[in-house]
Amino acid sequence: MNNQVKRNYLEIKSIDDLARVDRPFNDLYIDKIYPPDFQLNKFFYKEIGKKHRWIDKLVWSNQNWIEYLNKKVTNTYILKQKSELVGYFEQIFYQDKLDCEIAYFGILEEYQNKKLGSFLLSEAIKKSFASNTKRVWVHTCSSDHKNALNNYISRGMKIFKTETLKI
Repeated sequence: MNNQVKRNYLEIKSIDDLARVDRPFNDLYIDKIYPPDFQLNKFFYKEIGKKHRWIDKLVWSNQNWIEYLNKKVTNTYILKQKSELVGYFEQIFYQDKLDCEIAYFGILEEYQNKKLGSFLLSEAIKKSFASNTKRVWVHTCSSDHKNALNNYISRGMKIFKTETLKI
């Protein structure tokens, strides 16, 4: 068993650098979740994260989730196909730096490998820049989906830091 994880931090500093991806199906839409719904975030975190070692928040109480999502700087968007949940992303805004972190991002397993992740990431970056943001960043690791790093790079993001962690 590999006891090391390689983590890459990526950024994009201009909407002009975004390699956009068009909506692959007409029946897709993205909704901002307002007011926040911690059960929805918790569901996506568990379902998407179970194969990728997302474990930090598994011990959170409902109150921890509520406090996290009720911060004015945290937004959640979900991708749906018709009425079916497909994927999500969470944004955290750092107003002092004019940064936006795409903190969590993913597509449910049954919808993977259909170009939906490319479309959702393109939309996540666009929505992040829509709030007077100067930089959008994310981190991904070798435990994430095999196409994650390539998707970020293909959208125009650049690696600015790499680290190896022992797990």
